[in-house]
Amino acid sequence: MSRFTKELRVIPEAAWIFAWFAYLCITVWLFFFVAPKDPEMAKLPRWGQALLIYGFMLLEVTWVVLIGYIYGDAKRRQMRYVMWTLLAIFVPHAIGMILYFILRDPLPKTCPSCGHVEKAKFPFCPRCGTLLQPTCPKCDKPLEPTWANCAHCGQQLPGPAPRATQNPSVAT
Repeated sequence: MSRFTKELRVIPEAAWIFAWFAYLCITVWLFFFVAPKDPEMAKLPRWGQALLIYGFMLLEVTWVVLIGYIYGDAKRRQMRYVMWTLLAIFVPHAIGMILYFILRDPLPKTCPSCGHVEKAKFPFCPRCGTLLQPTCPKCDKPLEPTWANCAHCGQQLPGPAPRATQNPSVAT
């Protein structure tokens, strides 16, 4: 399964249903009741009206589904999902959506020892104390696995940074 498919599963089913229901209702109403009476739309052939209305309203579906994604993704990342959803809806010109993607937290990590899901910024599990992210031997700040030197204190790391091991009995 691709990463894109996995990310699409974050969108709640209600968002998909609402988006396509609104799309069908609005486009049918525009095509059959508004377009024939509008003098500018009447200049276009019927297939041109359909292409314009049905094509343009796909932006509405994209907007609703993107709001659904923000809701599901913020909930998955243990963020304030209602606040971010409302910001995405009510801040004009999609600025709320852009802010969400700039400021969102990293995905939470599962503790390999106790299975507790915790925010990614913690190097140790708050429940059992298991190492979730490698730390610098000199300053004890979190390290990335690919670093050769600590970004906080400059300490040279011995070989590749140690990774937290996964307990096979907890892995899904």
